[in-house]
Amino acid sequence: MKILFNTDINIEQRNVWSEFVLNHPNGNIFQTPEMFDFFDSVEFFEPLAFLCYDENDCLVGCLLAVVIREYNYIFRKFSSRTVIYGGPLIQHSNPKHRIIFQQLLEKIVLLSHKKCIFIQFRNFFELAEYRTIFFDLSFSFRDRLNFIVPITSREQVWNKISESKRRQIKQGLKAGAEIVEPANIGEVRDFYYLLENLYKNKVKKPLPHWSFFKFFHEASLQKKLGKILLVRYNGQIIGGILSPVFSNKVIYEWYVCGLDREFQHLHPSVLATWAPIDYALKNGIGSFDFMGVGIPTKNYGVRDFKMKFGGDIVNYGRFTRINNRLLYNFAEMFYNFLALIHKV
Repeated sequence: MKILFNTDINIEQRNVWSEFVLNHPNGNIFQTPEMFDFFDSVEFFEPLAFLCYDENDCLVGCLLAVVIREYNYIFRKFSSRTVIYGGPLIQHSNPKHRIIFQQLLEKIVLLSHKKCIFIQFRNFFELAEYRTIFFDLSFSFRDRLNFIVPITSREQVWNKISESKRRQIKQGLKAGAEIVEPANIGEVRDFYYLLENLYKNKVKKPLPHWSFFKFFHEASLQKKLGKILLVRYNGQIIGGILSPVFSNKVIYEWYVCGLDREFQHLHPSVLATWAPIDYALKNGIGSFDFMGVGIPTKNYGVRDFKMKFGGDIVNYGRFTRINNRLLYNFAEMFYNFLALIHKV
Protein backbone atom coordinates (compact mmCIF):
# COMPACT_ATOMS: atom_id res chain seq x y z
CA MET A 1 0.00 0.00 0.00
CA LYS A 2 1.08 3.56 -0.73
CA ILE A 3 -0.24 6.45 1.37
CA LEU A 4 -0.03 10.07 0.22
CA PHE A 5 -0.20 12.96 2.69
CA ASN A 6 -1.33 16.59 2.20
CA THR A 7 1.21 18.26 -0.10
CA ASP A 8 1.86 15.04 -2.05
CA ILE A 9 -1.71 15.12 -3.41
CA ASN A 10 -1.97 16.69 -6.87
CA ILE A 11 -5.03 18.03 -8.72
CA GLU A 12 -5.72 14.78 -10.57
CA GLN A 13 -5.56 12.82 -7.31
CA ARG A 14 -7.91 15.34 -5.69
CA ASN A 15 -10.44 14.70 -8.45
CA VAL A 16 -10.20 10.93 -7.92
CA TRP A 17 -10.51 11.50 -4.16
CA SER A 18 -13.66 13.57 -4.72
CA GLU A 19 -15.23 10.86 -6.89
CA PHE A 20 -14.26 8.18 -4.39
CA VAL A 21 -16.09 9.98 -1.57
CA LEU A 22 -19.11 10.82 -3.71
CA ASN A 23 -19.59 7.20 -4.76
CA HIS A 24 -18.79 5.63 -1.40
CA PRO A 25 -21.85 4.28 0.47
CA ASN A 26 -20.69 6.14 3.59
CA GLY A 27 -19.38 9.20 1.76
CA ASN A 28 -19.87 12.55 3.49
CA ILE A 29 -18.90 16.19 3.10
CA PHE A 30 -16.34 15.96 5.92
CA GLN A 31 -14.07 13.61 3.95
CA THR A 32 -13.93 15.69 0.74
CA PRO A 33 -11.14 17.82 -0.77
CA GLU A 34 -13.47 20.83 -0.42
CA MET A 35 -13.59 20.33 3.33
CA PHE A 36 -9.78 20.02 3.35
CA ASP A 37 -9.57 23.44 1.67
CA PHE A 38 -12.00 24.89 4.17
CA PHE A 39 -10.11 23.57 7.20
CA ASP A 40 -6.90 24.85 5.66
CA SER A 41 -8.31 28.38 5.46
CA VAL A 42 -9.62 28.59 9.04
CA GLU A 43 -7.49 30.15 11.76
CA PHE A 44 -6.03 27.57 14.19
CA PHE A 45 -7.23 24.61 12.11
CA GLU A 46 -4.77 22.23 10.46
CA PRO A 47 -6.10 19.57 8.07
CA LEU A 48 -4.42 16.17 7.75
CA ALA A 49 -5.34 14.24 4.59
CA PHE A 50 -4.29 10.69 3.70
CA LEU A 51 -4.98 8.83 0.45
CA CYS A 52 -4.25 5.10 0.32
CA TYR A 53 -3.46 3.41 -3.01
CA ASP A 54 -3.12 -0.28 -3.82
CA GLU A 55 -0.38 -1.89 -5.93
CA ASN A 56 -2.27 -0.89 -9.10
CA ASP A 57 -2.37 2.77 -8.06
CA CYS A 58 -6.12 2.63 -7.42
CA LEU A 59 -7.49 4.70 -4.57
CA VAL A 60 -8.78 2.29 -1.92
CA GLY A 61 -9.13 4.50 1.15
CA CYS A 62 -9.05 8.08 2.40
CA LEU A 63 -8.95 9.84 5.73
CA LEU A 64 -9.36 13.55 6.44
CA ALA A 65 -8.70 14.79 9.97
CA VAL A 66 -8.39 18.26 11.44
CA VAL A 67 -6.17 19.45 14.29
CA ILE A 68 -8.02 22.17 16.20
CA ARG A 69 -6.35 24.59 18.59
CA GLU A 70 -7.91 27.44 20.53
CA TYR A 71 -6.90 30.95 19.54
CA ASN A 72 -6.74 32.02 23.19
CA TYR A 73 -3.16 31.12 24.09
CA ILE A 74 -4.04 30.29 27.71
CA PHE A 75 -6.29 27.43 26.57
CA ARG A 76 -4.41 26.40 23.46
CA LYS A 77 -2.12 23.85 25.04
CA PHE A 78 -4.80 21.80 26.79
CA SER A 79 -7.51 22.16 24.12
CA SER A 80 -5.60 20.97 21.06
CA ARG A 81 -7.30 17.92 19.56
CA THR A 82 -7.50 15.94 16.33
CA VAL A 83 -11.04 15.26 15.11
CA ILE A 84 -12.15 12.92 12.32
CA TYR A 85 -15.73 13.34 11.14
CA GLY A 86 -17.20 10.38 9.26
CA GLY A 87 -13.98 8.60 8.33
CA PRO A 88 -11.95 6.82 7.27
CA LEU A 89 -13.64 5.70 4.06
CA ILE A 90 -12.41 2.31 2.87
CA GLN A 91 -13.13 0.29 -0.26
CA HIS A 92 -14.88 -2.41 1.71
CA SER A 93 -14.96 -4.89 -1.17
CA ASN A 94 -11.17 -4.94 -1.18
CA PRO A 95 -9.91 -8.17 0.47
CA LYS A 96 -7.25 -6.09 2.24
CA HIS A 97 -9.75 -3.59 3.70
CA ARG A 98 -8.63 -4.28 7.28
CA ILE A 99 -5.00 -3.62 6.36
CA ILE A 100 -6.00 -0.38 4.62
CA PHE A 101 -7.96 0.67 7.68
CA GLN A 102 -5.11 -0.14 10.04
CA GLN A 103 -2.51 1.70 8.00
CA LEU A 104 -4.63 4.85 7.85
CA LEU A 105 -5.16 4.74 11.62
CA GLU A 106 -1.47 4.22 12.23
CA LYS A 107 -0.70 7.27 10.07
CA ILE A 108 -3.08 9.56 11.91
CA VAL A 109 -1.72 8.43 15.29
CA LEU A 110 1.87 8.90 14.15
CA LEU A 111 1.34 12.40 12.77
CA SER A 112 -0.94 13.83 15.41
CA HIS A 113 -0.20 12.18 18.75
CA LYS A 114 2.36 14.87 19.61
CA LYS A 115 0.23 17.70 18.22
CA CYS A 116 -2.78 17.21 20.48
CA ILE A 117 -4.00 15.81 23.77
CA PHE A 118 -6.50 13.44 22.13
CA ILE A 119 -7.66 12.01 18.80
CA GLN A 120 -11.36 11.42 18.27
CA PHE A 121 -13.30 9.64 15.54
CA ARG A 122 -16.88 10.92 15.40
CA ASN A 123 -18.55 8.09 13.57
CA PHE A 124 -21.26 8.58 10.95
CA PHE A 125 -21.64 4.86 10.27
CA GLU A 126 -20.97 1.50 11.93
CA LEU A 127 -17.28 0.65 12.50
CA ALA A 128 -17.74 -2.30 14.87
CA GLU A 129 -15.79 -4.70 12.65
CA TYR A 130 -12.69 -2.51 13.05
CA ARG A 131 -12.89 -2.18 16.84
CA THR A 132 -9.94 -4.48 17.51
CA ILE A 133 -7.76 -2.29 15.28
CA PHE A 134 -8.82 0.79 17.25
CA PHE A 135 -8.22 -0.97 20.57
CA ASP A 136 -4.77 -2.19 19.47
CA LEU A 137 -3.86 1.45 18.87
CA SER A 138 -5.05 2.48 22.38
CA PHE A 139 -8.42 3.90 21.38
CA SER A 140 -11.45 3.47 23.62
CA PHE A 141 -15.09 3.39 22.52
CA ARG A 142 -18.00 5.35 23.94
CA ASP A 143 -21.64 5.23 22.93
CA ARG A 144 -22.96 8.38 21.31
CA LEU A 145 -26.49 8.86 20.03
CA ASN A 146 -27.62 10.71 16.93
CA PHE A 147 -30.85 11.41 15.06
CA ILE A 148 -31.21 11.12 11.29
CA VAL A 149 -34.34 12.57 9.70
CA PRO A 150 -35.26 10.82 6.41
CA ILE A 151 -36.46 13.42 3.91
CA THR A 152 -39.36 11.83 2.10
CA SER A 153 -42.50 13.76 1.20
CA ARG A 154 -43.36 17.04 2.92
CA GLU A 155 -46.47 15.47 4.40
CA GLN A 156 -44.57 12.52 5.88
CA VAL A 157 -41.78 14.69 7.29
CA TRP A 158 -44.26 17.18 8.74
CA ASN A 159 -46.38 14.48 10.37
CA LYS A 160 -43.35 12.98 12.14
CA ILE A 161 -42.60 16.31 13.83
CA SER A 162 -44.32 16.65 17.20
CA GLU A 163 -47.53 18.63 17.36
CA SER A 164 -45.93 21.22 19.66
CA LYS A 165 -43.04 21.87 17.26
CA ARG A 166 -45.38 22.10 14.25
CA ARG A 167 -47.42 24.66 16.14
CA GLN A 168 -44.30 26.65 17.07
CA ILE A 169 -43.04 26.68 13.48
CA LYS A 170 -46.39 28.03 12.29
CA GLN A 171 -46.56 30.59 15.12
CA GLY A 172 -43.07 31.92 14.46
CA LEU A 173 -43.56 32.31 10.72
CA LYS A 174 -47.03 33.80 11.11
CA ALA A 175 -45.71 36.33 13.64
CA GLY A 176 -43.23 37.65 11.08
CA ALA A 177 -40.03 35.64 11.55
CA GLU A 178 -38.32 34.67 8.27
CA ILE A 179 -35.93 31.89 7.35
CA VAL A 180 -33.39 33.44 4.99
CA GLU A 181 -29.90 33.13 3.61
CA PRO A 182 -27.50 35.87 4.75
CA ALA A 183 -27.98 39.12 2.86
CA ASN A 184 -24.37 40.12 3.62
CA ILE A 185 -21.39 39.23 5.75
CA GLY A 186 -22.75 41.46 8.52
CA GLU A 187 -25.64 39.08 9.08
CA VAL A 188 -23.20 36.17 9.31
CA ARG A 189 -21.31 38.18 11.91
CA ASP A 190 -24.55 38.72 13.86
CA PHE A 191 -25.15 34.96 13.81
CA TYR A 192 -21.60 34.41 15.07
CA TYR A 193 -22.17 36.84 17.97
CA LEU A 194 -25.24 34.84 19.00
CA LEU A 195 -23.23 31.62 18.96
CA GLU A 196 -20.36 33.26 20.80
CA ASN A 197 -22.67 34.32 23.62
CA LEU A 198 -24.29 30.87 23.74
CA TYR A 199 -20.98 28.99 23.93
CA LYS A 200 -19.50 31.38 26.46
CA ASN A 201 -22.43 31.47 28.87
CA LYS A 202 -24.20 28.13 28.42
CA VAL A 203 -22.44 25.48 26.33
CA LYS A 204 -19.04 26.12 27.97
CA LYS A 205 -17.15 24.61 25.06
CA PRO A 206 -14.79 26.16 22.51
CA LEU A 207 -16.33 27.86 19.49
CA PRO A 208 -14.26 28.12 16.29
CA HIS A 209 -12.65 31.41 15.36
CA TRP A 210 -14.70 33.91 13.32
CA SER A 211 -12.77 32.89 10.21
CA PHE A 212 -14.56 29.51 10.33
CA PHE A 213 -17.92 31.18 9.69
CA LYS A 214 -16.54 33.78 7.30
CA PHE A 215 -14.92 31.21 5.01
CA PHE A 216 -17.90 28.84 5.20
CA HIS A 217 -20.13 31.70 4.05
CA GLU A 218 -17.76 32.53 1.21
CA ALA A 219 -17.74 28.90 0.12
CA SER A 220 -21.54 28.74 0.27
CA LEU A 221 -21.75 31.70 -2.13
CA GLN A 222 -19.76 29.56 -4.58
CA LYS A 223 -22.21 26.67 -4.02
CA LYS A 224 -19.63 24.74 -2.02
CA LEU A 225 -19.80 23.06 1.40
CA GLY A 226 -23.36 23.99 2.29
CA LYS A 227 -25.62 26.75 3.58
CA ILE A 228 -25.96 29.20 6.42
CA LEU A 229 -29.67 29.71 7.10
CA LEU A 230 -30.75 32.53 9.40
CA VAL A 231 -33.88 33.48 11.33
CA ARG A 232 -34.61 37.18 10.79
CA TYR A 233 -37.26 39.31 12.50
CA ASN A 234 -37.79 43.01 11.78
CA GLY A 235 -34.31 43.18 10.26
CA GLN A 236 -32.63 41.54 13.27
CA ILE A 237 -30.91 38.14 13.21
CA ILE A 238 -32.40 36.16 16.09
CA GLY A 239 -31.17 32.66 15.22
CA GLY A 240 -29.51 30.53 12.60
CA ILE A 241 -27.82 27.31 11.61
CA LEU A 242 -24.65 26.41 9.74
CA SER A 243 -25.42 23.36 7.60
CA PRO A 244 -22.90 21.48 5.45
CA VAL A 245 -24.49 19.73 2.46
CA PHE A 246 -23.22 16.60 0.75
CA SER A 247 -24.50 16.32 -2.82
CA ASN A 248 -28.22 15.49 -2.75
CA LYS A 249 -27.67 13.00 0.06
CA VAL A 250 -27.34 14.76 3.44
CA ILE A 251 -27.67 18.16 5.07
CA TYR A 252 -26.14 18.50 8.54
CA GLU A 253 -26.59 20.57 11.67
CA TRP A 254 -23.14 21.80 12.70
CA TYR A 255 -23.74 25.04 14.64
CA VAL A 256 -27.19 26.31 15.63
CA CYS A 257 -28.67 28.86 18.02
CA GLY A 258 -31.68 31.07 18.71
CA LEU A 259 -32.67 33.92 21.00
CA ASP A 260 -35.52 31.96 22.59
CA ARG A 261 -35.66 33.91 25.84
CA GLU A 262 -35.83 37.29 24.12
CA PHE A 263 -38.27 36.20 21.38
CA GLN A 264 -40.36 33.50 23.04
CA HIS A 265 -43.35 34.03 20.74
CA LEU A 266 -41.18 33.42 17.64
CA HIS A 267 -39.40 30.20 18.73
CA PRO A 268 -36.08 31.03 16.96
CA SER A 269 -34.34 27.72 17.83
CA VAL A 270 -37.29 25.74 16.50
CA LEU A 271 -37.24 27.73 13.25
CA ALA A 272 -33.45 27.38 12.96
CA THR A 273 -33.77 23.59 13.31
CA TRP A 274 -36.68 23.44 10.87
CA ALA A 275 -34.72 25.52 8.31
CA PRO A 276 -32.41 22.74 6.97
CA ILE A 277 -35.27 20.23 6.94
CA ASP A 278 -37.33 22.62 4.86
CA TYR A 279 -34.31 23.32 2.64
CA ALA A 280 -33.82 19.58 2.11
CA LEU A 281 -37.47 19.16 1.11
CA LYS A 282 -37.19 21.99 -1.41
CA ASN A 283 -33.89 20.76 -2.88
CA GLY A 284 -34.28 16.99 -3.01
CA ILE A 285 -31.76 16.17 -0.26
CA GLY A 286 -32.21 12.67 1.18
CA SER A 287 -31.73 13.21 4.92
CA PHE A 288 -31.00 15.65 7.74
CA ASP A 289 -28.28 14.69 10.23
CA PHE A 290 -28.27 16.25 13.73
CA MET A 291 -24.57 15.29 14.19
CA GLY A 292 -24.91 14.03 17.73
CA VAL A 293 -27.43 14.13 20.58
CA GLY A 294 -25.36 13.04 23.54
CA ILE A 295 -24.47 10.00 25.65
CA PRO A 296 -27.34 7.51 26.15
CA THR A 297 -26.96 7.26 29.94
CA LYS A 298 -27.03 11.02 30.53
CA ASN A 299 -30.09 13.24 30.51
CA TYR A 300 -29.74 15.84 27.79
CA GLY A 301 -32.27 18.58 27.24
CA VAL A 302 -31.04 19.25 23.73
CA ARG A 303 -31.74 15.60 22.82
CA ASP A 304 -35.31 15.94 24.13
CA PHE A 305 -35.71 19.02 21.94
CA LYS A 306 -34.28 17.42 18.80
CA MET A 307 -36.17 14.14 19.07
CA LYS A 308 -39.38 16.07 18.48
CA PHE A 309 -38.34 16.61 14.85
CA GLY A 310 -38.98 12.98 13.96
CA GLY A 311 -35.52 11.52 13.43
CA ASP A 312 -34.46 7.89 13.55
CA ILE A 313 -32.07 7.18 16.42
CA VAL A 314 -28.64 5.66 15.74
CA ASN A 315 -25.66 4.91 17.97
CA TYR A 316 -22.39 4.75 16.01
CA GLY A 317 -20.39 6.00 18.98
CA ARG A 318 -16.96 7.60 19.11
CA PHE A 319 -13.43 6.24 19.32
CA THR A 320 -11.01 8.33 21.36
CA ARG A 321 -7.28 8.02 21.94
CA ILE A 322 -5.89 10.10 24.80
CA ASN A 323 -2.34 11.15 23.99
CA ASN A 324 -1.65 13.17 27.11
CA ARG A 325 -3.64 11.96 30.12
CA LEU A 326 -2.54 14.79 32.44
CA LEU A 327 -3.58 17.60 30.08
CA TYR A 328 -6.74 15.74 29.10
CA ASN A 329 -7.85 15.38 32.72
CA PHE A 330 -7.04 19.03 33.38
CA ALA A 331 -9.11 20.11 30.37
CA GLU A 332 -12.07 17.98 31.52
CA MET A 333 -11.91 19.45 35.01
CA PHE A 334 -11.75 22.97 33.59
CA TYR A 335 -14.82 22.60 31.37
CA ASN A 336 -16.75 20.75 34.10
CA PHE A 337 -15.91 23.61 36.45
CA LEU A 338 -17.29 26.13 33.96
CA ALA A 339 -20.48 24.07 33.58
CA LEU A 340 -20.86 23.92 37.39
CA ILE A 341 -20.48 27.68 37.71
CA HIS A 342 -23.20 28.15 35.08
CA LYS A 343 -25.61 25.86 36.98
CA VAL A 344 -25.03 27.77 40.22
